[in-house]
Amino acid sequence: MQKLSVNNLVRSSTFFQHAGISIVFVFMPIIAKGVTDSIFEIGLLVASFSFAQILSEIYFGRHSDKKGTRLKFIRIGFIGCAVAFGMHYFATDLSMFFIVRIAAGIASGIMIPAMIAYTYEANVDKKRAATVISFHALGWLAGIAAAGIANDLRLIFLVSAASFLIGLMFTIKLPNPVQERELKPGTTKTVVLKNKFLFLSLLLRHIGAAAVWTILPIMIVEKLGGELYHISIVYVANTVTAFVLMNVMASKIHLSNVTKFKIGIGCTTFVFIGLSVVTEWWMAMPFMALVGATWAFLFIGGNFHLMENNPRSTSTGIFSSTLSIATVIGPIIAGSIAFLFDYVAVMYFAIAIIICAFVVSLKIKK
Repeated sequence: MQKLSVNNLVRSSTFFQHAGISIVFVFMPIIAKGVTDSIFEIGLLVASFSFAQILSEIYFGRHSDKKGTRLKFIRIGFIGCAVAFGMHYFATDLSMFFIVRIAAGIASGIMIPAMIAYTYEANVDKKRAATVISFHALGWLAGIAAAGIANDLRLIFLVSAASFLIGLMFTIKLPNPVQERELKPGTTKTVVLKNKFLFLSLLLRHIGAAAVWTILPIMIVEKLGGELYHISIVYVANTVTAFVLMNVMASKIHLSNVTKFKIGIGCTTFVFIGLSVVTEWWMAMPFMALVGATWAFLFIGGNFHLMENNPRSTSTGIFSSTLSIATVIGPIIAGSIAFLFDYVAVMYFAIAIIICAFVVSLKIKK
C-alpha cells in the first residue's frame, strides 16, 4: 500500500465505499418485501435512508469546509458505515430496519461530500479527478455483482460492513492537507440561491429516477420473470457505462460542465420511455446502460461546475443532499402510484417530471 499514489488510494477507498452502499441499496426493496407486504411501507423504508442522508450531508459538508479538513470526516464515515450496515444483519422486523437504515444514512452522509471535495483538491489537473470519482460507479458495479453472486439477502449485510472496513484501511496512508477555512455566515443559503436552477433540475430528475428504482427490482422479479441475480445483471449495465464514460470524460469529451449536466438531465427521459415498454427482464439492460451514461454526464458536470465556483464540500454536500431529498420523495410517490395504479404508471410519472427537469436546466448559466 505504501507504493500507491494518492489518486490510487482514493480510487480504492471510493470503490469500497460505494460497493458497501450499493450492495444493500439496490436490493432494499426486495429485502423490505420480506418484512412487509405494503408497497407504501417499502417506499417509506427506502426513503428513510435518504432522509437521514439529507441532514447529514448538509451539516457535515458545511462543517468540513469550516474545519478546512476532509480526511477526519472520511474516516469517521467509514467507521460509522461499517457499524450501521453491519447492524442490518440483526434487523428482523420493519421497525428495526427503519432504525438501521436511518443510522446508515447518517454515517454515509458524513463522508460523501468530504470524499468528493478531497478527490477534486488532490488533483492539480481537475479533469483527472473524474477518473478517480469514476470508481464510485465501479464500486456500485462490484457491490451489485457481489449481491447477485452471494444470492443471500442476509449475507450481503456482512459483505457490506467488510467493504467499509477495507475502504477505511486505504485512507490510513492518505495525506491530510488543510484547506482554507470557509467561515462566512450564510454560505449554504448563498450556494443554494446562486445555483437554484441546477439544484431544482437535479431534484426533479432524481425524484423520477428514485421512484423508478424503488419499484424496478420488484418489477423485474414479479412482472418480467427475473430472478435475484437478474437484478444484478441489469444494474451492472448501468454502472459499467457510468465508469467508462467518467474516465473518457477526463480526456475525450470537451464540453462545458454545464452542458454535460444538461445532457445528463435531458437524456434520462429516454430511459424511462424504454423501461415502460419492456416485456422481458433482459430488455431493461440497454436502457440501464443509457441511465449510466446520463448519470456520468450530470454527476461530473454538476459537481465540477459547483466546485469551480463555490465552497467545495458545502456545494457537493448540497448536491448529494439534493439527491437524498429526491430519494425520500421518489419512493413515497412510487409506493403511492403503484398502490393506486400499477408499476408502469410510475414510469409515466418519471417521464413527465424529468421533462420538467430538463426545461429548468436550460436556465442554468455557464
